[in-house]
Amino acid sequence: MSTQTEQNAPSNSTKSMDDIVALCRRRGFIWQSSEIYGGINGFWDYGPLGAELKRNLKNAWWQDIVTCPPDGPDGHPLSIVPVDCTIIMNPTVWEASGHVGGFNDPMVDCKECKARFRADHLADLECPLKPSKKAGEHSACKLTEPREFNLMFETYCGAIRDEDAKTYLRPETAQGIFTQFWNVVDTSRVRVPFGIAQIGKAFRNEVTPRNFTFRSREFEQMEIEFFIHPDEAEQWYRYWRDSRYAWWQAIGLAGNNLQLREHDKDELAHYAQEGAGTSDIEYRFPFTAPGFGELEGVAHRADFDLKAHAAQCGKGDKMRYFDQANNDRYFPHVIEPSGGADRGTLAVLCEAYTPDPDRPSKVYMKFHPRMAPIKAAIFPLVNKDGMPEVAEKLYKDIRREFVVQFDVKQNIGKRYARMDEAGTPYCFTVDSDTLSDQTVTVRDRDTLSQERVNIEKVSEYLRERVGG
Repeated sequence: MSTQTEQNAPSNSTKSMDDIVALCRRRGFIWQSSEIYGGINGFWDYGPLGAELKRNLKNAWWQDIVTCPPDGPDGHPLSIVPVDCTIIMNPTVWEASGHVGGFNDPMVDCKECKARFRADHLADLECPLKPSKKAGEHSACKLTEPREFNLMFETYCGAIRDEDAKTYLRPETAQGIFTQFWNVVDTSRVRVPFGIAQIGKAFRNEVTPRNFTFRSREFEQMEIEFFIHPDEAEQWYRYWRDSRYAWWQAIGLAGNNLQLREHDKDELAHYAQEGAGTSDIEYRFPFTAPGFGELEGVAHRADFDLKAHAAQCGKGDKMRYFDQANNDRYFPHVIEPSGGADRGTLAVLCEAYTPDPDRPSKVYMKFHPRMAPIKAAIFPLVNKDGMPEVAEKLYKDIRREFVVQFDVKQNIGKRYARMDEAGTPYCFTVDSDTLSDQTVTVRDRDTLSQERVNIEKVSEYLRERVGG
């Protein structure tokens, strides 16, 4: 199954990833971590605009999943509760989950250039030998046979660095939810079907991190584990697959760069072999075009994880969920919608990037208002005649409700250009007429149209267009 929206938004095939990365650096969306020391591959920092953008994405997810959960198929709101689990857990967690024994990628090494490559990605990776070719294609290449390489970061807890003290940075956020499932049931008024949600960091020792923030060694997940009766797996899988696809559309990815793709049988994870299915919500990034890259996976994990932890901790069938209404004990099945906050932020950036040669900035960021890092900018037309004082008062009034920026530097055209690159939907300018009729000029980012609104109505104007 592959589904695409019918809207005629421009494809990302024509956008330059180099230009997007340059704008991200220039305007403070994303920088390489520890850049002054040459950086470190696979790690990225978010600047002022990027931090706000990523926070808006996570806040929208939290609002729509936890604070105000969606309605289920019966029209009633779902029961979804949050947790916040630790990055480091008892290492036995990762033995039970299968990560210690099976979380591996096949790797090959080149004896000539000393580079290491994923064996299943050789056709996509550049060999460092010159003239540049794909890995294994250079005449001097001497590739080893594939070997398994575990992707988990190891660390140690305590004063002594030995095998007994070894543990791991979590490679996914799901296992914290599974190990706390029984505590959630005991302490919360929840019953199947219900969900547990979490946003948190995860770490994978990717050998070849690439494509900006798409494949990183440190990343953030937005994850739901939704616990259901085994007999209802198929309907709940379809529900979450379709509702999560609709959510990404609703925050600005509604064009032909988004698709929903059902996994083939040979792609399924070990826990999904007998499940209702697995789908990926995919986005056409400029570096994947004309193909797509994963934004979020929706998988039927069956009862693999709860059973594995119940068996590993020694309590076995005693940890089955008890359904009082039906006097039934069972291990619930799980539907897992798991999205990437970093990949989502990158997709929002790529979708918003809109070249426009007629603008002074030559480009503007067409963010959905809910995602825009700055909702409005406040300008005095000139830095005199009482205009800065009026503009500053307006700024102080509306910043209680919205993320706004006050800017008095350079001419109005250059200030508009800065806000276009920041993706600010509206700019309000205090001019000489403001002092006499109490109106300000509002400029729309997308249409460039301007109108006058009463200065007392600015908050209401924004509330109607970008939300509170």
